[in-house]
Amino acid sequence: MPESYIRRILEANVYDVAIETPIQPAPLLSRRYRNQILLKREDLQPVHSFKLRGAYNKMVKLTPEARAAGVICASAGNHAQGVALAAQRLKIRATIVMPRTTPAIKVAAVRALGGKVLLQGDSFDEAFIRSQQLMAEQQLTYIHPYDDPDVIAGQGTIGMEILRQHTGALDALFVPVGGGGLMAGIAAYIKYLRPEIRLIAVEAEESACLAAALAKRRRVVLPQVGLFADGVAVAQIGQETFRVLRKSVDEVITVTTDEICAAIKDLFSDIRAIAEPAGALALAGLKQYVERNQVEQQTLMALLSGANVNFDRLRHIAERAELGERREAVLAVTIPERPGSFHAFCTLLGRRNITEFNYRYNDPQQARIFVGVEVNEGAPGEGRAALIEKLHHHGYPVVDMTDNEMAKLHIRHMVGGHATDVADERLYRFEFPERPGALLNFLSRLGERWNITLFHYRNHGAAYGRVLSGIQVPRSERARLNQELAAIGYPWWDESENPAYRLFLG
Repeated sequence: MPESYIRRILEANVYDVAIETPIQPAPLLSRRYRNQILLKREDLQPVHSFKLRGAYNKMVKLTPEARAAGVICASAGNHAQGVALAAQRLKIRATIVMPRTTPAIKVAAVRALGGKVLLQGDSFDEAFIRSQQLMAEQQLTYIHPYDDPDVIAGQGTIGMEILRQHTGALDALFVPVGGGGLMAGIAAYIKYLRPEIRLIAVEAEESACLAAALAKRRRVVLPQVGLFADGVAVAQIGQETFRVLRKSVDEVITVTTDEICAAIKDLFSDIRAIAEPAGALALAGLKQYVERNQVEQQTLMALLSGANVNFDRLRHIAERAELGERREAVLAVTIPERPGSFHAFCTLLGRRNITEFNYRYNDPQQARIFVGVEVNEGAPGEGRAALIEKLHHHGYPVVDMTDNEMAKLHIRHMVGGHATDVADERLYRFEFPERPGALLNFLSRLGERWNITLFHYRNHGAAYGRVLSGIQVPRSERARLNQELAAIGYPWWDESENPAYRLFLG
């Protein structure tokens, strides 16, 4: 029973290495969602994750013989850092088997703490199998990342801290779930002392092993696990954790990659924290819960579990955050292939901000454009459905690509290629100021006179938008075009002789 963990948690030895992390208000999110939203900041731990609590609590209890032999674990990163730090503090030799897909920042951190790193396989489960082989061969003690009572009790100290730090009303607590050790420890403690608090597990939809197990009423192995939220990329919920969670979790919410990215952006905007995907999982679930149930004036808390993210992954996160917030619609629109069509289309959009515009000439009758448009689901007539209805009403065939994973990951970057029968095409590169009307100003001066045969633009949040455009302009009119470009005033470069253009677009 979960109550058997109360004594284990109260006696857990974690504060030799861990700190008591603060609970921090999220004022911007609280105002936006009309609830008091609080964040438990486990990303502030020495290894930027809660995992060292459980690892240290397990290792400090080892016999002298077990300490002398050494320990081993398999981990996608955060547990590895916890084991490495605990081993360093306790002077125990530690071997950590990590998937090759582990973010480099986590591998480097483990090595810096003195852990011996072995990279094996592409998933946690492959790393786990190798760790079991080495454990048997070298008589090492295995430190499980989640499915161990001492590890669960160590993580459960977070629940103890939450109830001590926040003594007032708490309507719901949102906790990320991978293998389940974190949620099991917290749930065992909080449900025993404050059963009225709603405990909500949040999983990435690509690794929702708890939701699958609860649906089947038994543990199941997922056939495939996504790696974006690598900290929770587990194919099967733990045996001991499932025993606890099936009796103590009130609800499981699954969230998409885009929703996780939006939550990462929210955390940065509100408290200037940069969470890893698994670290922002709970907040993504909280937001979905509020929007789905239309709750207001409640006190809700999300556990920010970790901040170990590769810097280069932030590019992808930023790209997808607007989609996760449903602030951007991604559409494939067909417009007439004639001068002025782009201008007419942009005029129809009115004050909506265009976030992306990709097009390449292909057909003399119709042009297919890949366009991103800013939407506001909270304002009447400004949402995605209203935009699509408006375009249909004005005769534009539209295909909604907002939830099309292939389109968002690949096709947006592949709109282009060689065009046939495009005479007098010149290629220009521009820097547009990122302000409303910049694109419309450009099209008003050029698009009515000359045919645009290629257009590529994406707003990346910089002060200037980078634009590549192909324009059909006879040699006799190039001087006139140069005059118009000078009048527009945007910096521009003629790239018509660039070998990249000749090889892939011309």
